[in-house]
Amino acid sequence: MPRHLLYLIVFIEGFCSLGAEVIALRRLVPHVGSAIVVTAPTIGLFLLALALGYAAGARVADRFTAVVGRNFVVSALLAGVGLSRLAVDGLFGAVQPVWLAYLLFMALVLCPLAWLLGQTVPVLTNLMKHMRTGEASGMALYWSTLGSFLGSVSLSLLVMQWLGVSAAVLVCAVWLLAGSLLLAPRNLSAWPAWAQALAVAVASLAMHLAPGPQVLDTAYADYEVRPVELPGQTNPRGFMVNHSLASLMDDSEPPHYARYLQRLRQILLDELALADSDILVLGAGGFTLSHREPANRYTYVDIDPAIRTLAERHFLNSPIRGSFVVDDARRFVRTTTQRFAAVVVDVYSSHTSIPGHLVTQEFWADTRRTLAPGGVLLINLILDSQLQSAYARNLLATIESVYGRCGVEVLHKTRPQSNVIVSCHASGHPNPGTPYTDERNTADLDMANAH
Repeated sequence: MPRHLLYLIVFIEGFCSLGAEVIALRRLVPHVGSAIVVTAPTIGLFLLALALGYAAGARVADRFTAVVGRNFVVSALLAGVGLSRLAVDGLFGAVQPVWLAYLLFMALVLCPLAWLLGQTVPVLTNLMKHMRTGEASGMALYWSTLGSFLGSVSLSLLVMQWLGVSAAVLVCAVWLLAGSLLLAPRNLSAWPAWAQALAVAVASLAMHLAPGPQVLDTAYADYEVRPVELPGQTNPRGFMVNHSLASLMDDSEPPHYARYLQRLRQILLDELALADSDILVLGAGGFTLSHREPANRYTYVDIDPAIRTLAERHFLNSPIRGSFVVDDARRFVRTTTQRFAAVVVDVYSSHTSIPGHLVTQEFWADTRRTLAPGGVLLINLILDSQLQSAYARNLLATIESVYGRCGVEVLHKTRPQSNVIVSCHASGHPNPGTPYTDERNTADLDMANAH
């Protein structure tokens, strides 16, 4: 084989193998989140399958181009069909518990794809007879790793950002099919390879063009505006983020909103009586906090620029009220010089998943720095309604270690999971209290000092 063709094939392998891993991590977000306990095992299992693929490729002794061509076709099928939103959502919808669906996804889609593509470099180095062994393996790894770099960067920063996740899946499938055809014979005996490539291409397109819910899949989340059944409301609709209800509203006069948003609006407008004030909202959701609210100035911060267009066109049916900043919430509160009368934190990437870097003491300290004197932090959390889980206790303790005692309001006390509104003041002090005992009871003195 010509040297440039060998390098192109291993480049495609690197591009599509790491590209598939990036796509898989994104596809998993709506179902298992993006915490380190998800990403680390996913990367680890992918690398294990890749290593096993290297070993399998080292044992191939003949038909080198045919083996790699076959592997590319099967990998294109796994990518084009197995990484489609329809297939991933169907798997997690049909299989419970969620950890079992995750293991099946890894065992049936991502790991076999990594194993097949991992065979490419050790198999094709057998054809580099004009080079020393070290030179052949080194150049093959160079082009494969270069492909991995460009695949991860271009798919995540360009294709997913501008065209969506489905387009990134199809790019990988097309590259793999093109690679398989480059390895096919240059005569009439090549027709099975072309037929297989055409069949895989049709199957992949069918999975991505199949009728279903109109979901916008960006590099960060899946979005959908879906009608909901709510008695007594006019055209109620839900703003879905990663298959979880992020916001609700209808066309009544005045509109109805999700209960936790109505409670936040009540605190801001009625109890705190904010007017002509600057309010920061971390996590845009459906932009309903400021909907038809002209009394204050709202600044929304969200990492995904696509969320605004979807909300304005299909959910609010009107422009958002306030300004919109595309940024990571942690970075924004760390770098902004503006001070706000209130900061609202509503940063769920799915129904129960907050990005891990947005629950730490350092993050809450940065939110406190953005508050004006006398400012208030309002946090929407989804916790067990009795606040007895380790996550609930530790998260609340983390917040209060920065702000001191905060108000905690459970909105749905009879449900296993509930919205919990936490209210903290910039003037709070994180000092530990002293328990009253029969032996040493200073309650009366403390009460007198409080007044």
